[in-house]
Amino acid sequence: MNTKYFDLINQTFYFPQEEFTLSKDNTLQFHNIDLMKLVEQYGTPLKFTYLPQISSNIRKAKSWFRNAMEKNKYDGKYYYCYCTKSSHFEYIMNEAFKNNIHIETSAAFDVNIVEKLLESGKINKNTYVICNGFKRDQYITNIARLMNNGHKQTIPIIDNYEELDLLQEQINGKFKIGIRIAAEEEPKFEFYTSRLGIGYKNILPFYRKQIHENKNVELKMLHFFINTGIRDTSYYWNELSKCLKVYVNLKKECPSLDSLNIGGGFPIKNSLAFEYDYQYMIDEITNQIKIACDEAEVDVPNIFTEFGSFTVGESAGAIYQVLYQKQQNDREKWNMIDSSFITTLPDTWAINKRFIMLAINRWNDQYERVLLGGMTCDSDDYYNSEQNLNAIYLPKYNRDKPLYIGFFNTGAYQETIGGYGGLHHCLIPQPKHILIDRDENGFLATEVFSEQQKAEDVLRILGYAEDKVETK
Repeated sequence: MNTKYFDLINQTFYFPQEEFTLSKDNTLQFHNIDLMKLVEQYGTPLKFTYLPQISSNIRKAKSWFRNAMEKNKYDGKYYYCYCTKSSHFEYIMNEAFKNNIHIETSAAFDVNIVEKLLESGKINKNTYVICNGFKRDQYITNIARLMNNGHKQTIPIIDNYEELDLLQEQINGKFKIGIRIAAEEEPKFEFYTSRLGIGYKNILPFYRKQIHENKNVELKMLHFFINTGIRDTSYYWNELSKCLKVYVNLKKECPSLDSLNIGGGFPIKNSLAFEYDYQYMIDEITNQIKIACDEAEVDVPNIFTEFGSFTVGESAGAIYQVLYQKQQNDREKWNMIDSSFITTLPDTWAINKRFIMLAINRWNDQYERVLLGGMTCDSDDYYNSEQNLNAIYLPKYNRDKPLYIGFFNTGAYQETIGGYGGLHHCLIPQPKHILIDRDENGFLATEVFSEQQKAEDVLRILGYAEDKVETK
């Protein structure tokens, strides 16, 4: 009988896959990284980031757009921007900007990071800085400082009617801007129109009133993004079509407009059954833009994207040990992990997000159906189902044979939403985090980025230690 955990995975999915294989000892490998060796060296709970995957995904996207533009005879350029809010860490930036890309900001402190990147030479005067988000006070001041200090490739994206005046008050001389479209949301949303941007019907009147005769401003970009991301649905294509109508009408009145920013929203792999044809989607987007522009007899725009999750999501993972099993009734078995889902993978709790979850070891053992529980006293600290399955199946619990499990493609948003370096629910300590890289010969190198939080770290934040954290 096929009752082993390996049999379950092999029969349910195509396995092995590009990034997931088994070692000779039948333990899980991620991009040929022996995960059990990481556990033996660093312990659990453990977070890790595999840096080469960041560059790999950037190169893939650039290749897909290059292919699409060649196929469609598209006479425009493509610019890949990294969406910083997905992960602000320096090690992420250092890896991403090896690939001649650009940057998108969301809030005031992002601009301080941009200035650090300029100082260190990671980006240069030719790097586009696309400034999104609702802008007030410090954000406006920081954008103005960046531009007044000579970074002319900074493009603030106007989110509301007042921002243009606020920017003009602080920026010296003529500067470039973009306008964000407030897209209509899917019918299932609690609201009809995004709170971000300016409505479709109001963009041309806004241009005529505040930009057309304004000698200090040059409109360069129209920005379009919808919350559900870039997906092959009638809703997405309809919204893109509405955006393109705005673009061509605006282009006819504004010769300086030469770029369309389609935002981010590429999905990342969240299951071993994940399927998404990236090349097809980019081909079709490029084709639709070209058709709309050709019909309107205007030049096609340069295309900007702002991929965040796609850039960093698939580079990271988390490893836990199953500490204990509790059988609460005849059917439900709870495997308790040595950390918390609420604190280390907050999206599993906040938005019911699913990640790829696999056993790290014991693939030749029989499996059982379980629930996974975290260590906090909160009833919501659990992970109850893997994508495309209505339950979790793992090797049978055996207190004499430790079981380790991994969650993969967790690299976007989890650290910032989880409050990296700060307080966590029930004071569960932040896990150790390691960085993994490969040299030019393919040899792996690991280093500790941050140790697991200690009691004194938490007490200091809470004000119990003598050297209290400055809160001003």
